[in-house]
Amino acid sequence: MNTHYRDTRKIDPSKGAALPDGSPNDKDRVEIGPTLLAFREWEEAGFALPDLDAMREFRWKRLTQHIVDRDLGGLLMFDPLNIRYATDSTNMQLWNTHNPFRAVLLCADGYMVIWDYKNAPFLSEFNPLVRERRSGASMFYFSTGDKTDAAADSFTAQVEELMRAHAGDNKRLAVDKIMVAGLRALEARGFEVHEGEEVTEMSRSIKGPDEILAMRLACHSCEAAMYVMEDFARTEIPKGGVSEDDVWAVLHAENIKRGGEWIETRLLASGPRTNPWFQECGPRECQDNEILAFDTDLIGPYGICCDISRTWWIGDDAPRPDMIEAMKHSVEHIETNKQMLRPGISIDELVAGTHVLHDKYQQQKYSCLMHGVGLCDEWPLVAYPDKHVKGAWDHVLQPGMTLCVEALVGEVGGDFSIKLEDQVLITEDGYEDLTFYPMDPRLMGIS
Repeated sequence: MNTHYRDTRKIDPSKGAALPDGSPNDKDRVEIGPTLLAFREWEEAGFALPDLDAMREFRWKRLTQHIVDRDLGGLLMFDPLNIRYATDSTNMQLWNTHNPFRAVLLCADGYMVIWDYKNAPFLSEFNPLVRERRSGASMFYFSTGDKTDAAADSFTAQVEELMRAHAGDNKRLAVDKIMVAGLRALEARGFEVHEGEEVTEMSRSIKGPDEILAMRLACHSCEAAMYVMEDFARTEIPKGGVSEDDVWAVLHAENIKRGGEWIETRLLASGPRTNPWFQECGPRECQDNEILAFDTDLIGPYGICCDISRTWWIGDDAPRPDMIEAMKHSVEHIETNKQMLRPGISIDELVAGTHVLHDKYQQQKYSCLMHGVGLCDEWPLVAYPDKHVKGAWDHVLQPGMTLCVEALVGEVGGDFSIKLEDQVLITEDGYEDLTFYPMDPRLMGIS
């Protein structure tokens, strides 16, 4: 046996056949995951790693239990993040969001089948919980053209066959984000179609022990990337010729270097482009002695979302007093609202008990107080009182939920906004911060 050749295939030759998270220690493997850089940073920081097999089994059991609890025969998923949750496998995730070629059926007995791209069934072979691999779930016009109805009929015939084998006469089927032709074909076969998003969002809302470990690691990697981005911004912007896109590209690159996957938005802006918020980063040249604000919306290692916002003052001059006042008010907003977080508190109570922003900031406040986070922004959404819909959120927080706590502070017609956001875990008796990135001391009035 050529042991030298085998050693050269390892990501870390010191770890043996498997990495500490249980994945193969093989740089040529199909399964994606963190890089050696990420593993080294986590080891240096003293983090425990997740057991990925246990994480996958937790998710599979949780989804199956939600199906059983609703007396459903199965759950049919097209959303690529629901598929990631169910199988921990990926395939061209962003392309798949607007060209739904993948599907997963999870039956009430736990039997799970994936339909993948016809040339890529191997992408989920690492997960034994996926019992069958098929192809032929595409029902979008680019792929099926004027024969979409026929494609939908063929696909739903397979669903019917599997449901008969694993759910018997139960034709109650929850479905998420299906194409119109597919929905009609299911109903023509006598399926009673239920809302799948309610099932998946509720299942995903509680994180298991290994998911929480994975989120800690992803947040650490996100913050490591933020430190590199901040160093670049503070070093290069004063020299001139640095665009918002140049700064944003650093976060992307550092995320990918650690095995992260993508960034959901382009929410980085400088100077007057921070107000109103939600302007996407572009070619504007960042200026010395002005604000730079961003929202990571980053899908990091293990496919975990790290949704952190910070606002920095770039330059040697002191920020204006109104900027410092807005920054302090933003921090007070987040920290006060965090103090409400505990198991058993209702979303209605969170809405009613929110820290109230000054009148001058009300019109441009953020779209929500808090929201869930996992593989992306997830259920629940905690709205401000004037946007809260009674009856839509009659739920309480539970241990294992992970939330992002938001603040956006800026005046109508102003030349800046402050954007802040922290990620937290609901524990047995309160909450735990998962975000450790410091607030800019200059904007806090600390010289």
